[in-house]
Amino acid sequence: MKVVVIDGGSRPNGNTEILTEYVIQNLTVEKIYLKDYNIQPIIDMRHSMEGFQDRKDDYNSIIERILPNDILIFSTPIYWYSMSGTMKNFIDRWSQTLRDPKYPDFKNKMASKTAFVIAVGGDDPHIKGLPMIQQFNYIFDFIGIEFAGYILGNGNKPEEVIQDKAALFAATQIRNKLTENK
Repeated sequence: MKVVVIDGGSRPNGNTEILTEYVIQNLTVEKIYLKDYNIQPIIDMRHSMEGFQDRKDDYNSIIERILPNDILIFSTPIYWYSMSGTMKNFIDRWSQTLRDPKYPDFKNKMASKTAFVIAVGGDDPHIKGLPMIQQFNYIFDFIGIEFAGYILGNGNKPEEVIQDKAALFAATQIRNKLTENK
């Protein structure tokens, strides 16, 4: 079982990363920090004769790193009651990859994966983060990814998520699921 963390945070050692680290401790995982890459927004060309064009950015290199993994952990702060813009940009580009001749089997390969979502926010995230979880659920359902669980943590100030005992318990539960499948 190969695990990759797709981190959509913009702050090193932020609350979301802290909670994610709690989940993956003692596991071998690949980490992709989206903030470290140039991911251009999608230009929707699916209805034009020329189709999607190569954006000449780092997006495809990230897809290449994700495809060999079995478990995808989407880790994002909750910004304005949704995933980070960096994460959204990345997922929006899947529309392009679905039609990219370099990835003819993208949807089938993604459908063989299992996903978890870890998100932390400061404004009642256990309730107000639920629409974002539903959004991830729809995304995973469309692609065929198994959605195996999520954590919504409470934290705004640095390291505040450590005080969220329910999130830490949920992190332990997901870690146990991941270690069972090693």
